[in-house]
Amino acid sequence: MTRELLKRCDSKCELCASESKLASYELPDSKGYGDARIMICDTCTGQIQDRSTIDMNHWRCLNDSMWSQVPAVQVMAYRMLKQLNEEAWARDLLDMLYLDDDMLAWGEAGIEEVDEDFIPHKDSNGAILEAGDNVVIIKDLNVKGTTFTAKRGTTVRGISLTNNPEHIEGRVSGTRIVILTCFVKKVPAGEE
Repeated sequence: MTRELLKRCDSKCELCASESKLASYELPDSKGYGDARIMICDTCTGQIQDRSTIDMNHWRCLNDSMWSQVPAVQVMAYRMLKQLNEEAWARDLLDMLYLDDDMLAWGEAGIEEVDEDFIPHKDSNGAILEAGDNVVIIKDLNVKGTTFTAKRGTTVRGISLTNNPEHIEGRVSGTRIVILTCFVKKVPAGEE
């Protein structure tokens, strides 16, 4: 099976064309839709399985892969574009992508229901913040109710999210404080 997939994809990821660390991936929720296996790299697999690691620029590769002749690749491209539809370029690609009724049903079958009222917490650069992330303060902040200033460049580890998408909580100098998200920058994983 894997040999057939490698031959079909010419030993390149069917989504981003990377040649490293390829593995077979079966699209979830594909029962009754035919062959749901595609050959993708570990970068694509990781980002598909853990949405918090999504690198928007990596997925610009869908501009090419969405035109694949392989139905499972088209469906996976559709699902990813739907997830990325906050991005103008992803919406543009989604508008160009045509799927017949059966393939559209297949694509929709694997898309998780999203709470339309949910507003994510975003840092000063627009990166989505999750509970437990580490952030860096980008501006000296006077902390209300205390005598200290949270200095620019201070790392706040293991943040908590609040009900307000513009506020996060974290410990600075041993004190738990509320910080506006516009004054922090997410620390990328691996750079902590």
